[in-house]
Amino acid sequence: MKVLVTGANGYIGQGVVSNLLNRGHEVIATDFSLNHVDKRANLVISNIFDTTNPYVTFDKPDTLLHLAWRDGFKHSSLNHFLDLPKHYEFIRNAVESGITRICVMGSMHEVGFYEGCVKEDTPTNPQSMYGISKNALRQSINVLQKEYLFEFLWLRGFYIVGNNKYGCSVFSKLETAAEKGEKTFPFTTGENQYDFIDYEVFCNQVAAAVCQHKINGIVNCCSGKPMKLKERMEQFIADNQFEICLEYGKFPDRPYDSKAIWGNNEKIMKILDYEGI
Repeated sequence: MKVLVTGANGYIGQGVVSNLLNRGHEVIATDFSLNHVDKRANLVISNIFDTTNPYVTFDKPDTLLHLAWRDGFKHSSLNHFLDLPKHYEFIRNAVESGITRICVMGSMHEVGFYEGCVKEDTPTNPQSMYGISKNALRQSINVLQKEYLFEFLWLRGFYIVGNNKYGCSVFSKLETAAEKGEKTFPFTTGENQYDFIDYEVFCNQVAAAVCQHKINGIVNCCSGKPMKLKERMEQFIADNQFEICLEYGKFPDRPYDSKAIWGNNEKIMKILDYEGI
């Protein structure tokens, strides 16, 4: 398979590109910068929003994995709204120019305030600009499918845990603070329960889903189990032998975050079963 990966230099992109390459696929990796991307990929520095014919520009890929997204960890950023039509136009151009399989990274934040297990058909009611924009992109691509024939896979990501100081997650920020020698890390109450998934496991799930054709639509990339944020953070500190303590209650919990939310992982487990993993 020849896969075009946008946002390849991002936190998720770096791991997914390497996983796809390890599976033997050809990868065209594109981003504004590619300094952290696996050099086995075909590296193309570009602004994808300036591309009107992605199929020809990126050497005729048969699959697009669209990971590009600005300010993913800044949920109130106005850029989510400003970039939304650009993302849609790029994907529409990809379909019109000849790419037959479209895979896009979603987020559990498109679900909004919900308590319990999130299934692929759980109604969405996003509570942040980030979630609203992601949800709108998914819905607009569903409408696009009524005009064109193409496969569409929406990869709904949950809470990723990984050692990557180039990322913007709370775990990346904690690692950076620990490396600076800081002894305390201001934190929320940590009582909320989320679906945490290790970085390498997540990247493997994404790559496995992209490389198959049996299951499409929304696929939750998750562990399928809830865990308190404070417990996962303390485990992260212990696993990495950081000498730093969490200062609970320094920051308020976000009002739009659910007290307990996790994903149903039945579809991704089926995909992994097809691979014998």
